[in-house]
Order: sequence, then C-alpha cells, then structure tokens
Amino acid sequence: MQNLIDLLTQHGLLVVFINVLLTQAGLPLPAVPVLVIGGAFAAQGEFGYAALVLTATAAALLGDTPWYLAGRRYGHRVLRTLCRVAIEPDSCVKQTESIFARWGAPSLLVVKYIPGFATVAPPLAGAMRLPLPQFLLFSTAGAVLWVALPVALGAVFRAEVGRALNWLSHLGTGALLLLLALFLAYAAIKLTQRYLFLRMLRSVRVGVPELIDMMHGTQPPVIIDVRSDAVRRLDTRRIPGAIAVNIEDVASALPGIPPDRDVVVYCS
Repeated sequence: MQNLIDLLTQHGLLVVFINVLLTQAGLPLPAVPVLVIGGAFAAQGEFGYAALVLTATAAALLGDTPWYLAGRRYGHRVLRTLCRVAIEPDSCVKQTESIFARWGAPSLLVVKYIPGFATVAPPLAGAMRLPLPQFLLFSTAGAVLWVALPVALGAVFRAEVGRALNWLSHLGTGALLLLLALFLAYAAIKLTQRYLFLRMLRSVRVGVPELIDMMHGTQPPVIIDVRSDAVRRLDTRRIPGAIAVNIEDVASALPGIPPDRDVVVYCS
C-alpha cells in the first residue's frame, strides 16, 4: 500500500488521468476516491488545483468522445452492446433515454452523477445526432462539475484523507486485499442481479416464430411497444399492430384490454 501512496505522491496527475480515462471508457473503476485523494494532495501543494481539474477533465473527454463517435456512426447498435456488458442493466438505457429525451444536451451536465448514465449518455448523444460542438461544450462543463466536487472535498478534508492513507499504509498488503474484496463483492452482487433479471426475462420470452403463430391465430395477442421515444426514433422498425405506450402509464393508456387476451410486451 505504501508503494501506491508513493506512486500517487510522485505521479499523482498521471494516476488521476489514467484512472478517469479508464473509468469513462467503461471500465468499472472508482474514480471519485482518486479525485478526493488528488484534492487532498493539491491542498498540500503536491500540484495545483487547476492542473488537477484540467487533467481529470481532459481524461473524461478522451474517454467519452470515442463513445459519442461510435453512437453517431452505429446508432442503437452501440447501446445494445453496452447493455449486454453493463454491470447495472436496470439503469443502463431506460433511465438514460428518459433523462436525455426530457432535458437534451443539458442533461450531460449531470451525466456522471447518475449510475448507468455516465457510460450510456455519450453514445446516446451521438446516436441522437447531437452536434459535436454542443456535445463537447456540455460534456466539458459536466466533467468540470463532476471533478470539482470530489477535489473540493479532498481539499477540505485533507487531514482526514491523510490519516486514512496512513492507516491504510500501516495495513500493508492487507489494505489492498480489503479494497479488492470490497470491489469483487460489489461486482458479484451486480452480476448476480443481472443474471437473475435476464433469467427471469428468458422464462417469459416469446420467440419470433411463436409470436408470428400467435398473431395469425384466431385470437391474436395485444402487442404493447414500451420502448422510449428516443429508441423509436433510433430504430424505426416495429411489430405490425403494436401499440406504442409509455411504460410508466401502461394501465391508464390501455384500459380496454379484455382479461382473456394474451399481452406481449415489446421493449428494448
């Protein structure tokens, strides 16, 4: 652990840059604790606040921009890929689409404070054809806001951060093992939730051939398209006869469904 502290002391800005870059590129790494430590080091004169904020902001933009360009080129296919690998599928796309559809580009100001939104928002902005200058403007402002808060906390609580680092250094290898165990436990919980969620979906899934047979039967099902407006604009394909509704208001939108009719829900 002492080697890690020495690394932060000697190459703090480089560590911050790499950490933030990998986090914004999509890896499940904690960036905020490193920014807090960076703020404490800046308060102690190891480097300047401006250099720290600029370094972290540049790393965030370098991590976000390729995702934006991928979304602009490949559209909803990038989002579909992200959902397959996301550690938090429950907040992966649906929440992001709702926020982006409501607030547009200004939503990028708070993107990094919302779980699941930080990874999905840049490719979604690209897929929605947000102009590159507008994306860079709001992403830069959002990155500065995201960086400034933990840096300020680190500066204010620099004494507490120093004591915590000293305590961890005395634990030696045990501290690294503890941090690794906490990270693995978090990842295991999220992956288990994802597995159970996907298993539940598979158990009630209707395949394409089965749905076609149902649609040509004597009593075809009611098909509900609960995809968001953003996804419908990105992917204009739809199931014939599907009724587009808001997923939060399905009950009031379809009060006349007979209780003996099968209902097939189509989502993203």
